[in-house]
Amino acid sequence: MTRILVVYTSMTGNTEEMAEAITEGAKEAGAQVVSKEAFDASASELNDFDGIIIGAYTWGDGELPDEFLDFYEEMDGLDLSGKKAAVFGSGDTSYPIYCGAVDIVEAKLKEVGAEIVCECIKFEYNPTETEKEQGRSLGRRVAGLAAVAG
Repeated sequence: MTRILVVYTSMTGNTEEMAEAITEGAKEAGAQVVSKEAFDASASELNDFDGIIIGAYTWGDGELPDEFLDFYEEMDGLDLSGKKAAVFGSGDTSYPIYCGAVDIVEAKLKEVGAEIVCECIKFEYNPTETEKEQGRSLGRRVAGLAAVAG
């Protein structure tokens, strides 16, 4: 069975809400899904899954949130070649860098060899029903591609 890991960090519940929709989609596609907050995860766990989906809200002027930094730094030195991956996160368009954390995480995944298999999802504040459906679709897509690769 295809195994998908969804790791996220959420302050107000918005990113967690999207993580739940993504998890639903991956399960609909027949994947076994583990979903956890970044402070409960170890980056080395990424090696144990066929697909990786990471979510983070953007803090300040386009930065990663503090509670995500340890997980992010632990990703250095991983080899995620062959892993299918996607990124999502919330932000605020009133800041000059919208959803910068999403771009930072996507760049890190590419740096350690993961294949980004679909466009990241960026949403403002809490996800709309349409955005949650995009999340479910992302979950289904990553699960399907990871199954083919595995």
